[in-house]
Amino acid sequence: MTGLVLRSTGSWYDVLDTSQRKVLKCRLKGKFKNFEFKTTNPIAVGDQVDLDKETEETAIITRIHPRTNYIARRSVHKTGHAHILAANIDQAVLVVTLTFPTTSLGFIDRFLVTTESFRIPTVLVFNKQDLILDEWKDLQSQIIEIYRSIGYECILTDALSGRGTENLRRCLLGKKSLLCGHSGVGKSTLMNTLYPGLNLKTQEVSNFARKGVHTTTFAEMHICEDETYIIDSPGIKELGLAGIEVEEISHYFPEMRAKLNTCRYHNCRHIEEPDCAVKAAVSEGEISFTRYESYLSMVGGQDNRR
Repeated sequence: MTGLVLRSTGSWYDVLDTSQRKVLKCRLKGKFKNFEFKTTNPIAVGDQVDLDKETEETAIITRIHPRTNYIARRSVHKTGHAHILAANIDQAVLVVTLTFPTTSLGFIDRFLVTTESFRIPTVLVFNKQDLILDEWKDLQSQIIEIYRSIGYECILTDALSGRGTENLRRCLLGKKSLLCGHSGVGKSTLMNTLYPGLNLKTQEVSNFARKGVHTTTFAEMHICEDETYIIDSPGIKELGLAGIEVEEISHYFPEMRAKLNTCRYHNCRHIEEPDCAVKAAVSEGEISFTRYESYLSMVGGQDNRR
C-alpha cells in the first residue's frame, strides 16, 4: 500500500490510502527512529510513503519515498536541525498583511529565498484589503510592483467581502499548495471562504499586541477539490534559513541572479567589492533597496527574522 501523509501530530500520522481513498492512523516502523536525521521531523506532510496495514483503521509506515522538493525552516528548538514544513508541493502561497498584523519585507524575502532554493514557484497574497487605509495604498502598490517586477505573482484579497478570492482559487486549482504566513494574517479565514466545508478554526487578532494567535497547531493537508490540495501550516513567527550557505544567498534573489558573472570578481559578495554589478543596479534603482537590505541582513547573519 502507498499513502499520502496528510497530518503529523508527533508520533502518529494521518495518511491517505491512495488506493482506497481512506484515511488511516499510522506510526513509524521502529527502525526509522535509529536513523540520524538532520531534521526534527523524519516524516512531513506531503510525503509519499509505503504502508503495512495493521487493522482496518491503522497501519505501519515502512518506507518514505524520495522527495521531489520540500520547504524547511531552521529549528527553533534543536540546534543544527531543520523542521520540514511540507514536501512534494507544486507551489507555496505566502499570505501577508501590511497591517493588523504587519508582515515585514524582510520576512517575505527570507521566505522567497527559501522557496527559490528549491525552485518552488511562490505566490504572494496581500490579504485584509479592507484594512488598508487610503494613505497606505500607494505604499502597497510600490511593494507589489517590487515583487511583480522580479516574477512573483501577487494577488490582493479580502476574505470578508470575497475580493480576489476567485483569483486565488484559480491559482490553487489542480495543485498541491503550502499556505504560510504569520499568525493572524487570515489564512484559515481565506480557506473557509473558498471552501466552506473545511470549517477551519479562526481567531481574532489581539487589539493590544496587534499580533495573531496560533489557530493551526499542526501542518495539515486538506483535499479541497479534485487534485487540489492545500497544506495549512501553523503561523510562522520567525523564519531562520536552513541548509543555505552564505555564498549561495544571492543566487536565490532573481534580480541578483540575473547579474551573475557580471561583477568584477567571480566570488563577489556584493557588499564592499569594487565594480560590483549588483551594487550598481541598486544605485540605479534597477534592484530594490529594500531587497538589497534583506540580502545584507541574511549574509550578515543578523537576527532579523520577523
